[in-house]
Parts: sequence; C-alpha cells; structure tokens
Amino acid sequence: MKKIAILTSGGDSQGMNSAIRAVVRTGLAHGYEMIGVKRGYKGLMENDFITLGTKDVSDILYRGGTFLQSARSEEFKTDAGQNKAVNNLKEQGIDYLVVIGGDGSYRGAQALAKKGIKTYGLPGTIDNDIPLTDYTIGFDTTLNVVQDAISNLRDTMSSHERVSVIEVMGRNCGDIALQAGISSGVDAVLIPEYTYDITAIANQLSQGFERGKTHSIVMVAEGVGTAEEVAALIKEHSKLDTRPTVLGHIQRGGTPTAFDRLFTSRMGHKVIELIQENVTNVALGMQKNEITYHTFDDIFAAKNTVDNKLYQIFEDLV
Repeated sequence: MKKIAILTSGGDSQGMNSAIRAVVRTGLAHGYEMIGVKRGYKGLMENDFITLGTKDVSDILYRGGTFLQSARSEEFKTDAGQNKAVNNLKEQGIDYLVVIGGDGSYRGAQALAKKGIKTYGLPGTIDNDIPLTDYTIGFDTTLNVVQDAISNLRDTMSSHERVSVIEVMGRNCGDIALQAGISSGVDAVLIPEYTYDITAIANQLSQGFERGKTHSIVMVAEGVGTAEEVAALIKEHSKLDTRPTVLGHIQRGGTPTAFDRLFTSRMGHKVIELIQENVTNVALGMQKNEITYHTFDDIFAAKNTVDNKLYQIFEDLV
C-alpha cells in the first residue's frame, strides 16, 4: 500500500481543513495509506507524523484554520534541513507529499521535488497571490469576512460622520482590497499595483460630504502602507474626522464559504487522480472554473497580476 503525506505550511487560510479532508478521503477510497504531518515543514524535520483515517478528518469541513497546524521554519530553508525532511519521508516509506500553503510553502515543495520527493501543491493563502490560478484557498472566505467588517464599520462611521480607512491583508497583492472594495461599495481603494494621489482622494471625500454623505470608506492593501499613515494624510488634506482600522488576523478566521469548500474538495480529489496518472511535482489551481495544474518552475516563472478589468470596474462605479 502506497503512502501519501499531507502538510499545511505558512499562514493558515479558511478551507485548509476542507482540502485535507478531500485528499485524505479520496486517497483512502483509492487504497492509499494517508499520513498527516503536524506543524508543516518543522514537523517534517522532527518526524511528527500521524496516521489519518476517515474519522480523523470528520467534522473539519466547516472549520477554519488547519487541524494539522502550521509553523514557519528557518532550518528547513537550509540544505541540511531539507535533507533531514527527505530522510524522514523515506524512513516512513512515504511515496507522495501534498503541501498546502503559499509562495514559501511552494518553494519548499520545489526543493523537495529536486531531491527526489514526488510533491504536489495546493494554493493555501488568503492573499490570492499565487500565479496561474484564479483563486487561492481562503480568498473567497476572506472577502466575505472583510465585507461583513465594512458593513459594521459603516454603521458607526455614519453615526459620527467620519471617514474610515481600513487596512486589509494581501502582502504585495491588492486582490483582497480591490474585490472586497467593489463588493462593499467603498469610496477609494489603494493597492500596490496602481499609483494613487492622496490629495485627489482627500478632495473626492470632501466633495462627498459636501453633497450630504454621512460617511466614507477607504480600503488600503497592506502592501501600500498602514491605515494609520493613510488616515493621517487624508485628515491633513481634507480636515475630515478620519479613523484607521486594521482588520488583521480576523481575516484568516471563520468557517469557509461554500465556494472554498467546493474549490478545495475538487482540488483534493484531483491530486489523487494525478498521483494515479503518475503526474508529479505540480501545483493545482483553478482557471476558468476548471481545476488545472502547472509545474512549480512554471508558477515561479509567471507573474501574479491584479485583474485590470476589475480595477476599471471599480473606477467606473465610484
């Protein structure tokens, strides 16, 4: 019986548990022995393995985070650390390794692939910053979390006639800010992919209040700057009562949406199909509603870009 190990690495994202469940149950249905690695690459180096059966992944479909837990490891970035992980995988008789994580996790999977381990990647990050996939695990759920937070903030901002500057995650990718901004009807979006004029934004907000608006909301991607910095500049140029809000790690929590549950279930099932077809050292994703896969080399050679059409849509809707 061949063995498949699965780990989650880097920042957690809603839907990781759903992905684990899909890989495990599909693998078991096709006769594989399923192994979980606790605490990501750190656990891989420390031989922290557990056997996973159907019951072990029960009741995790709707839970955020990752029950396998995650950790960051500087040691794993070294050749010695990677060799330790390879040796542990071989001693355990593990034939395949499924890694759920973001850019750094993918680079770890690529390093292991170069050392002879058959690896597979699932894009587990709320940032939506992995190339060659339209969505990453947790992104849709995060949009809904941010949207709900904006609705709550809008109520109190209207009561006090204030401007709210909301900082969201995304590293150097503006997808969370842009797409949540469109769905929430905010007044301005600041993202790394586009330049902005803070004076023009301040004037736009001032004109809105002159027309009778009782509140305004500005969305800032963390790759642009902090909410506190932007709020101070807007207040300086507009003289409006402006308050910063950092949503922080609340964006990574909560039960995954139906989209994320279906998305991860489809990818988890596809991983087992690829193993059966002897397709190895690839990462999965979704493009045009189809589950696709690409080599790690192709993913790192590609550039992740924001959807320019969506930005145009936002500009026309403001």
